[in-house]
Amino acid sequence: MAESQLNRRDFIRGTAAGAALLALGIGPESVYAGDDVVKLIFLHTNDVHSRIDPFPMDGSRNQGMGGVAGRASLIKKIRQEEKNVLLLDAGDIFQGTPYFNFYGGELEIKMMSMMGYDAGIMGNHDFDNGIEGFHKQLPHANFPILNANYDFSDTLLNGKTQPYKIFKRDGLKIGVFGLGIELNGLVNKQQYGNTIYMDPLPKALEMERFLKLDQHCDLVVCLSHLGYKYDSSKVSDLVIARNTNFIDLIIGGHTHTFMDKPDSIRNLKGTETLVNQVGFAGINLGRIDFIFQRKNAKKISYSSDLQSIKTNFKI
Repeated sequence: MAESQLNRRDFIRGTAAGAALLALGIGPESVYAGDDVVKLIFLHTNDVHSRIDPFPMDGSRNQGMGGVAGRASLIKKIRQEEKNVLLLDAGDIFQGTPYFNFYGGELEIKMMSMMGYDAGIMGNHDFDNGIEGFHKQLPHANFPILNANYDFSDTLLNGKTQPYKIFKRDGLKIGVFGLGIELNGLVNKQQYGNTIYMDPLPKALEMERFLKLDQHCDLVVCLSHLGYKYDSSKVSDLVIARNTNFIDLIIGGHTHTFMDKPDSIRNLKGTETLVNQVGFAGINLGRIDFIFQRKNAKKISYSSDLQSIKTNFKI
């Protein structure tokens, strides 16, 4: 076995892969020494909009796409193959099919809990039944709702959400915080009540410093329902990425942007922030894998994958 590993290492050293590894600051032996590295997988959705069933097989562009059954099956398969998985949703869980009209979001939240979501955020459509409607569904959630820039103090949601959550996986600390879009103009005042919206950029700067510098998180993730980008000066995921220092990954929603791979953005420190979004209606499951050196929790590489959810049976 030792000779076999040595031969493989020698092979890697003599190829372009070896040069790539050296550029990343790691030796070829790390590829085979599983104890030397930690792999962390993010799975993510956004703007599912109550798409419990796949789109009907009616000849439309999205026929057979989406649906909870296919997503749950894929998530289960990945968890069986990988050790450290975080499953996140970037908002607009509700609204879009009769399931929401009949059940008010209960089914959506229950199914997310069954799939083992680790965290989610509220999008503007998650206010469609008002603060009271969302509050009513929270007992069905076994995952936290994260939001750092909505002040719910004078609403039923006071104390029911949290600004951030720190996850621990295989020696790593991952700090995740949430940012929501401005509700005024998107949502009726009656529906969001006394919710106070706070500028997301100052809040992002506050949260990233807290998670990176105070809590010493190895990875900082922003769950965002701000939207990918705009022609105007409106704050977006790209604005957040370019004007912060320590965010490693922004998982976005709201604009229903289909991205084949994450955008790599240079932040204020000149380091890389990834921005990703995977469309809408549960058509895709996003996946981003990070590799860390175990000895110092240094992030050394990442890869991404976009997996479509498709079934072929008729509804």
